[in-house]
Amino acid sequence: MRFFTSVYIILLAYIIAAIVFWEMSLQKLSSRIYDQEVLTLKSRVDSAYDPYTYYRQINSLQHKHIMRRTQYVQEGGAFLVVILIGAVVVYTSLNRRMRLSRQQNNFMLSVTHELKSPIAAMKLNMQTLERRQLSEDQRKQLLDRCIKESNRLNDLCNNMLLASQLEGRQYKQARETFNLSEMAEDCINDYAARYSRRFEEEITAGCKITGDKVMLQMAINNLLENAVKYTPDDLPVTLCLFKNTDGIVIQVQDQGPGIPDSEKKKIFNKFYRIGNEDSRKSKGTGLGLYLTSKIALQHKGRITVKDNAPSGCIFELWLPLS
Repeated sequence: MRFFTSVYIILLAYIIAAIVFWEMSLQKLSSRIYDQEVLTLKSRVDSAYDPYTYYRQINSLQHKHIMRRTQYVQEGGAFLVVILIGAVVVYTSLNRRMRLSRQQNNFMLSVTHELKSPIAAMKLNMQTLERRQLSEDQRKQLLDRCIKESNRLNDLCNNMLLASQLEGRQYKQARETFNLSEMAEDCINDYAARYSRRFEEEITAGCKITGDKVMLQMAINNLLENAVKYTPDDLPVTLCLFKNTDGIVIQVQDQGPGIPDSEKKKIFNKFYRIGNEDSRKSKGTGLGLYLTSKIALQHKGRITVKDNAPSGCIFELWLPLS
């Protein structure tokens, strides 16, 4: 990227220098034309014999000279502005493509790991069930692990499928009125069964909303998954749901390391993850928060993130009642 930027700046500087050089050359040429026209005028009109005609034509030549120089400056300036605008557009486009390429590369690395991990875990558990004589409790424990990994794999596939459908404008949003409080209860119970950690909830009963039930359930699951990913095992994850004056608010509070202010807006970009695949320790594909922001937008809502005390983040999803 640095090499590309350096070459790009050198080429742009060369083009600007060439424009300036040709502008100066045209100005010199204009001055030579003016001088030649003055000499021609002096050979045709005697300033002492007919001063009125002479000075009238001199003024006309000066006006033409000024207009010609102004025209060269305006055309050169306009051409320079067009070049600069084109350079900015090209650089921004190429930079965006390179950044997206890096993000897609990170996505492929992370999604490959995310897909292989639950598959490998399920395979190991089933091989253990097949090859060993185990007690009923041990068999149940292994089966529970398989279900947990299959749920994780299903969530990942659903995220990838929805992201593809939203990008291709192929997803048809369903609208129905349902109890969002009961859905949030089901989500928190499902995660409590899948993860051996303590979940806390503050859910106001009877909060009904009209929207896409599948998409909103995925949004809550993505926020819970994100909170579980960064919260230490001995600390709780909190889900809050309540009504305000014009909508319903869903808050998921984690107690992880937090997010720097400079990264808070970027985390909702597609494939974006803090750090890189070599240095980061947490799992993920960079699709969860991106999809949650898209789902909020589909329901004319919004999602924000703020700091939690003493550490961590609070993701707040606001949805309008109507």
